[in-house]
Amino acid sequence: MTTPLQRQRRKDARPQELLDAALTLFVEKGFAATKAEEVATLAGVSKGTLYLYFPSKEELLKAVIRHTLSADIAQGRERLLAHQGSATEALLDLLPEWWETVYDSPNSGMFKLVITEVRNFPEIAEFYAREVVEPGMEVIGQLLQRGVAQGEFRADLDVMAAVHSVVLPMIMLCLHKHSLGPCSCIVSILPEPRQLIRSHMALLLQGLQTPAVPKTRKTR
Repeated sequence: MTTPLQRQRRKDARPQELLDAALTLFVEKGFAATKAEEVATLAGVSKGTLYLYFPSKEELLKAVIRHTLSADIAQGRERLLAHQGSATEALLDLLPEWWETVYDSPNSGMFKLVITEVRNFPEIAEFYAREVVEPGMEVIGQLLQRGVAQGEFRADLDVMAAVHSVVLPMIMLCLHKHSLGPCSCIVSILPEPRQLIRSHMALLLQGLQTPAVPKTRKTR
């Protein structure tokens, strides 16, 4: 027999169960193709229960974005801003480590969903830009500007271009994982993603770093 405490615990867990079910189905089938009742069924509740927590499928997707990528960005921001070492160390070690946690989680599938479908839902696109794109670019920009201020990176650095150069390969690898990645013929072509990101960061730093001042030869 179910006790009142067990029922309360089950009730408290429902929002997360619905979000997990929605994430799975949205990534697998697409947002437009997924029906609300399918999300409810996978979560083990009725469609009416789903709408008690989320008044529409669009609001459910917003909640999924907020609890996956928005939360990931907030965690990464906290780690990067608390970093006491150099900006170079953050780009070579801290940022790739954070990205790996996203890449290895189901949350990485959200990039595929957003890129392939959100353009048909302007309100969701604006929400995604506000909750994910802008905060993510802002914290990377702050890290790069710190490197410029500390003399690590060149003074004439185009920070916005550098931000895109840092971020876009990370997004592309997450997209690849949930699209071409499962195809066996592609696996042998693309290098191991974790090593690829670290190699990319090392290569990128060669363009970011302040050029060494050549030594002048002493005259006799």
